[in-house]
Amino acid sequence: MRNLSILLVLAAIVALPFLFRQETGVREWQAGDPVLVVITPMNEAIRHEYALAFSRWHAATYGAPVKVDWRNIGGSTEISRYLTSEFTSAFRAWWTGQGRPWRGDAGAIILNKSFDPDRKPADATDADWAERCALYRAFRATDDPEAFTSQIDMYFGGGAYDADSATRQGLLVPAWAPDDVPPGLLATETGAELIPTGMSGETWRAPTWYGTTLSTFGICYNRDRMRAQGLAREPEQWEDLADPRWLGTLGLADPTKSGSIAKAFETIVQVQCRKAAEAAGFGPAIDDYEARIAAAGLPPGEMPPGVPAAYQQAIETGWANGLRLLQKLGANARYFTDSASKVPLDVGMGNAAAGLAIDFYGRFEAEVSNGGRPDGAMAYVTPRGGSGVSADPISILRGAPHRETAERFIEFLLGEDGQKLWCYRVGAPGGPEQYALQRFPIRRDFYPSEQPEFQAAYERHRAHTTDDLGTPTLDAYRLAREYVYRPRWTAGYFGILRDLVRAMCLDSGQELRAAWRAIVAAGGPERCPRALAALERLPQAPEPLTWVSGLAMGKKYDRLDLLREWTLQYRAQYAEAARLAREEGGPDSPTGQARGGLETRAEERGSPGRFALPRQTETDLGRARPPAEPGPAETLASAIVSKQFGDLACKGAEARP
Repeated sequence: MRNLSILLVLAAIVALPFLFRQETGVREWQAGDPVLVVITPMNEAIRHEYALAFSRWHAATYGAPVKVDWRNIGGSTEISRYLTSEFTSAFRAWWTGQGRPWRGDAGAIILNKSFDPDRKPADATDADWAERCALYRAFRATDDPEAFTSQIDMYFGGGAYDADSATRQGLLVPAWAPDDVPPGLLATETGAELIPTGMSGETWRAPTWYGTTLSTFGICYNRDRMRAQGLAREPEQWEDLADPRWLGTLGLADPTKSGSIAKAFETIVQVQCRKAAEAAGFGPAIDDYEARIAAAGLPPGEMPPGVPAAYQQAIETGWANGLRLLQKLGANARYFTDSASKVPLDVGMGNAAAGLAIDFYGRFEAEVSNGGRPDGAMAYVTPRGGSGVSADPISILRGAPHRETAERFIEFLLGEDGQKLWCYRVGAPGGPEQYALQRFPIRRDFYPSEQPEFQAAYERHRAHTTDDLGTPTLDAYRLAREYVYRPRWTAGYFGILRDLVRAMCLDSGQELRAAWRAIVAAGGPERCPRALAALERLPQAPEPLTWVSGLAMGKKYDRLDLLREWTLQYRAQYAEAARLAREEGGPDSPTGQARGGLETRAEERGSPGRFALPRQTETDLGRARPPAEPGPAETLASAIVSKQFGDLACKGAEARP
């Protein structure tokens, strides 16, 4: 009898999910139904909600559910490497299968972003040039999975830079001809634009890809950890994170692994360019000057009539300031992670005091960590005028095996049904089933507008969204108007910036933090001008890195050679900076005053650890953990920071001669 009771209980447990399952009116996917293969860096929540909703939408619209086969192999950098490898291998098999010879450089030729078959180099022979052009043209002219394919249909996510790069490599193809775009996706029946081509210098869609959701970048921070560091004022601008009291507490992501974080770093440099131009008195003239420069088409750095050379000098000064600001963030870093989503998690748990975050990661984690309380420990802020609004693209890959289903996925994503998932509450009509994604939809009719049809749609959506997208800090279109992205200032350095940050802050990270600690302990940047100059010096080999030279370095030099050379230079100059800091401190510096009782006086104030800089070892860069109790050196440095810098001190981010 007892065994029978156990069996009945087990049977009930197995049956419950089926008894209480809600009927959706959509049958389960089965063999023979459509399949869609999508490679993406998107997180599990997004993958779950969009696979489920698209399958249901497709069944209701076209009569059959779809199985979305997600390929999640890492960030945009890993995806790029994977796709180029797959396409090269597939094309090679097709090419040699026709009895054609395969050159050693054929892979580089077909994926060359700047190859022009109509411009033959002077040193190329006719036969060699003909072979190269044949390879290039054959790859770019073929969009047939029967010829060659990566076995993947779509690339979902990344950023505009990644999509543009893949386009120039020939990996992406247009979903439709310009005149064949399904009605209602890009414009209303009255002709009102639903999805702009871009705003404020950012591109939101192009012939080979469409933005699906919008993102900003900002700062996530933990108020409890801030209090422990003696930071009373919450961060509002990027420069705030360069305060030495953040030393050893920032969580950052590796820009060579995350395209989104690479874009955030570029944004920081871009903001410094604008601030330098405004500080030099050129703020009101920026639009006019940039229009003149664009129309003139002169070589980089040369100014047309009517644009003073001092304006260009201000931009170059701001660019250098931006690099130095990134260096200070690296100096304050607790670690660099491969995943951008890890930083908000660590901030929420208190393993990091603050960090850079993509808006939806930061806002989502703040809500989870705080349990819905607005006064909780974790917060997220987008610096006012300090972040562009960029799009996450969707695109179709060359030779997509399931082309028709891929087109329908774009149709779903850009339509109202797909856009609701980004911002609707869980359980709301048309909203997500399990996860509130808390992202910005790209369609104009989800935001307040002076156009009556858009305003009416916004009012309809507002009843169901997780947050009111009419709030100034959440209105993506308003945020876009507050920040104008100038591609001339920083776009050409996107790739080289990734490698510079790696050499400057990751591969020489231990030396950087040691030098920064020495400068702080010796009285701070103002007391150690020679040490600061050594710390901030930009690479001088294989040639001096400047705004002009940086544009061509990626093409002139091997990437690994540059990384190696820059890393060695930074390690050497950081060691020099640490030595100079000890010399400049001297016996009368705050360091020398330790024997005179500065440390004791700090303890007498009852705050020996108030500005404590946690001990940092190289192992901390691999994982986050609670900081160690401050020792005498850290307590001394903390007292010095308190005395020298006040609420905000980052003189190191300012321009240096």
